[in-house]
Amino acid sequence: MSDNAATGSSSRAITVTINGTTYEREVEARKLLIHFVRDDLDLTGSHIGCDTGNCGACSVIVDGSLVKSCMMLAVQADGATIETVEGLASGDELSVLQQSFREHHALQCGYCTPGMLMSATALLRANPSPSEAEIKKALQGNICRCTGYWNIIEAVKAVAR
Repeated sequence: MSDNAATGSSSRAITVTINGTTYEREVEARKLLIHFVRDDLDLTGSHIGCDTGNCGACSVIVDGSLVKSCMMLAVQADGATIETVEGLASGDELSVLQQSFREHHALQCGYCTPGMLMSATALLRANPSPSEAEIKKALQGNICRCTGYWNIIEAVKAVAR
């Protein structure tokens, strides 16, 4: 770990694999994972909505678990495998879930969409056939400011069939 006496901050080298690509970077110890992903790696699909863990717009999957990346330091992700919304598509081909969001008009303004997609992805991996109640519970940590919840739930249900 290196110290920067002028600013009082410290930094540390980390290695993470995001969407199949390995990155090695020096990061400030206090940098949030969402800011590392967006600002340092230019993966801007995940959104910053609140910086307090309330809205879920920054949700990513870290080592198989859904995480609100505004609640995790980048240094805590050292050695982790991370999936962001950019990793859902295969090239220009949308994932089945992304296609379902489009077909069911579950996008609205789109600000919550990355977090909703990542939460739904984590749910469907753990439970490929969730009930409507299970879908609602899995998405309860995500806020849709446009109140597009019904279409989002319908999009997830369509994939779960």
